[in-house]
Amino acid sequence: MDTSHQHAGFLVLLSLVTVAFIWLLLPFYGAVLWAVILAIIFQPMQRALERRLRGRRNLAAMLSVLACIVIAIIPMIVVVTSLVAEGTRLVQRIQESEFDLAGLQGQVQAALPAWLAPWFERIDFNALRERLSSAFVQGSQLVAGQALNIGQNTLKFFVSAGIMLYVLFFLFRDGPAIGRSIRAAMPLSRDYSEQLLSRFATVVRATVKGNVIIAAIQGAIGGVAFWLLGIEAALLWGALMAFLSLLPAIGAALVWGPAAAWLLLTGSVGKGVILIAVGVGVIGLVDNLLRPPLVGKDTRLPDYVVLVSTLGGMSIFGINGFVIGPLIAALFMSGWALYRDEQQRGGKAG
Repeated sequence: MDTSHQHAGFLVLLSLVTVAFIWLLLPFYGAVLWAVILAIIFQPMQRALERRLRGRRNLAAMLSVLACIVIAIIPMIVVVTSLVAEGTRLVQRIQESEFDLAGLQGQVQAALPAWLAPWFERIDFNALRERLSSAFVQGSQLVAGQALNIGQNTLKFFVSAGIMLYVLFFLFRDGPAIGRSIRAAMPLSRDYSEQLLSRFATVVRATVKGNVIIAAIQGAIGGVAFWLLGIEAALLWGALMAFLSLLPAIGAALVWGPAAAWLLLTGSVGKGVILIAVGVGVIGLVDNLLRPPLVGKDTRLPDYVVLVSTLGGMSIFGINGFVIGPLIAALFMSGWALYRDEQQRGGKAG
């Protein structure tokens, strides 16, 4: 058989087994993805432990995994459990106590300027009451369903967590060797493969570490502000602000902005002004000060690219998309930048 035919047949076989392997990993792709992310983020700690333990990689990898459990996994479980409980209690309170739309209507009407009163009186509050009741019922069913799903998927969660920790151990222990193997197998020059892999690691660190730090700070500030102002379910709203903080430019304002408007319209002018001051002067300042050095500096992605890629990634991959989206965007831009540089060098050489 011709050597070229043999090579083509080998490439076809290699493509088929690669697709099959990816298909096998799909049910637990999130576990593998977060194992890779944690390995990249905590790599400096792993190296420091190896030096301190005089090259005992197994022990260093085990200690690194334990550190990841204590620093990242246990707090996440505690927060998620608290959020489910608080969300369920909020919906129960909404269901058990009738929504006083008439009283709210009077409060809002008294707070509005006189020129808005005729417009406000034209609102059909009976239809609004029915829509709000329907929305509350649907929201309660959604929360109850999510709580039930979490209970039913407990086994799957622990299986995924076990796979993640198992893979994470070997990534800590054999990470440099795995990196060299991937670099050698890439169908690119050594310079290009090193640049792309370095870009991959940089974007992962900046996206996860930077965004998580910003989200945690903004969510904590917003949650404490809501709690001090007496707004119910402060933990839930703080977590929602933290989640939305993953989106540049808009972020947490999608929560505290409507909440401040609600306070102003219902007569709590002082609380509304305080919340606006905290939102603009503290939460917004955190985003403006920390995002450029933690995220933008390392990824070198414009805000609009980060926003679109984050939204697109989350719409396709769910919560994992806030990493996958910017990562794909960064590799896309890096790949085309390398191609442009090569074309420019080729033009100059010609």
